Parts: sequence; structure tokens; C-alpha cells
Amino acid sequence: MIDIHVPLTGGRSYPVVVGPGAIKHLQTVLPPVSRVAVVTQDGIEVEVDPGVEQRVFTIPDGEQAKTLATIEKLCSGFATWGLTRGDAVLGVGGGVVTDVAGFVAASYHRGVPVVHVATTLLAQIDAAIGGKTGVNLPEGKNLVGAFWQPAAVLCDTDTLTTLPEREMRCGRGEMAKYHFLGGEDIKDLEIDEQVSRCVEIKAEVVAADEREAGRRVVLNYGHTLAHAIETIGCYDMHHGEAVAVGLVFAAELAGAMGRIDAERVAEHRCLIDHYDLPRVLPTGVGDNELLAAMGRDKKVLDGLTFVLDGPDGVEPVHGVDPSLVRDTLDRVR
Repeated sequence: MIDIHVPLTGGRSYPVVVGPGAIKHLQTVLPPVSRVAVVTQDGIEVEVDPGVEQRVFTIPDGEQAKTLATIEKLCSGFATWGLTRGDAVLGVGGGVVTDVAGFVAASYHRGVPVVHVATTLLAQIDAAIGGKTGVNLPEGKNLVGAFWQPAAVLCDTDTLTTLPEREMRCGRGEMAKYHFLGGEDIKDLEIDEQVSRCVEIKAEVVAADEREAGRRVVLNYGHTLAHAIETIGCYDMHHGEAVAVGLVFAAELAGAMGRIDAERVAEHRCLIDHYDLPRVLPTGVGDNELLAAMGRDKKVLDGLTFVLDGPDGVEPVHGVDPSLVRDTLDRVR
């Protein structure tokens, strides 16, 4: 079992337990509470035993579940049950569940503790870690949310053995991102070490910038185009798949701007191929729609903003020329 601590401001931290059977540590990491509201989805066959009274609240599948209406329904359910600040929320599932469970925990009674049992690769290496929570609007992904750090995260790698292959590939899309954030060794590791290495990288970034005031934005590498693809395509392309396309696009854009050379661009393409991920835009998605969606991205401060590779590593670049973006979109069609 691998135990990683995510350091936070004010000397705080929380544990991330990685390995087969990690879920058995739930009672150890759960804060002292009287009851637990379990937020999950139908079909997630992961048994949890918090050791206290619990009630299960299910949400719909897919990104369509990430709405303010879902948050309202959960809060009403919590209130009817009588959940208090002395209780906790337990998110059991993938990235959709951890995003929703984290946001409802941050919102209900202005904040109750939350613990995540991450059951997908994407959630274990990214979504459940770092305290970014939120839901979608028709205008874009994750536009409403809060920073709310979990009390603990359990990454039981046994749960990955039953995942459909497409879900594993989606997780590898996020894993590919970490390759360019200092994790060049990740692709050659065993699954437990892959998960823990991604968590270590994210923990280091979060510790330096808990609320995304600066450096933490690098964790959005490949995500500007990815979120636009998801929003316009009504989430037909899953998140990790869209991130893979976004990484190739970001590399091509950085190459066109002279930030990286052709060899580095090729490295992005080779890595996406290694993980058996798509690297071209889905059909039927127009440039104007993508540009409009990317213009509403949370990182935007001055014109189109992208996280791009460069001589000093991955960093945000503001005010990118829209015509250059259009040309680059053509190269990933």
C-alpha cells in the first residue's frame, strides 16, 4: 500500500491511499462523524463500510449529471435526512461523482467533510485529488464550482480490474498529461506505481498553488480544447479522449509559435499512440464553435488562453492569435 500526503496551506494535509484493497482503510481515514451520505451512481458495485450510519444518494451517469439541478436535489435529500455539519459526504465513483460529491459537500451547510473512494483510473490519478469541484453549464464545462479539499482519498486499484477498456483509456488521457509535467517515467511503471506517481506530481503542484492562482493552471494542459470538444459534442467524446486530442493540439500550437521543436511535437503524438488514444478532432465540430467555447474557458484573462509547452516547461500563454488557432485546428482534423 502506498500512502501519499497532499500538503496544503496552513500546515494542513490529507492522505491518499493507493493500492489493491485500499478501500479497507476507509474507517481509518474517515473524520469522526455520526453519519455519512454516500454519493454514487447505479452500477458502481463497490461496497463501503464507513462504520457509522449511512444513506446512499445516487446521481445519473455521465457528464449530464454535473448540473446545478443535481446539487439542489442532493442538498434537499441531505436536509430531509437531517445531515449536519457533524456528518460527512462520501463520494464513491469516477470523476463525475467526485466532482459532484465535492461540490455538494462544499455547498451544503457551507461545507461538510468529504472523502472520496475513486473507482476509475481518471478519478484516481486526477479528479479526486486537489479539491477542485464543480458542475457544468450549457455554456461550458466546470464553470460553477468551489475549491473544497477532501479529508482523504482512497485509490483502490482492485476497482480498475472491472473497468471497461474505454474507461481505462480515458484515464490514460490524463496520465499522458503528467508525462509532460515531470512524469516521463510513468508509462513504463506498473499500475499502482503509475497512479501514485501521478498523485505525487499533482500533490506537489497543489501544495504550491492550492486555489489555482498561478502554477496550478499547468494541470489544465490539453484541457482548453478538450473542454470545448466535450461541450460542443454534448460529451459524446469522453474526457480523457478529448484531453488526448487537446494535448496533440497544444503541441502543434506550441510548435507553430516556435515554443517547441518538431521532435517535441512528435513526442506528444507518439505518447498518445502509445496509450491507444485518439489524436484527431471528432467529425462535425466547427472552428467557430470551438473558438467560442475556448473563449469562455476559466483560464481566459486576455484573449484566447492556452497552457502550452515551451523552453521553460508547460505554462499558460495569453492572447493567442485566433487565426493561428484555426490553422492548428486544421492540423488535428
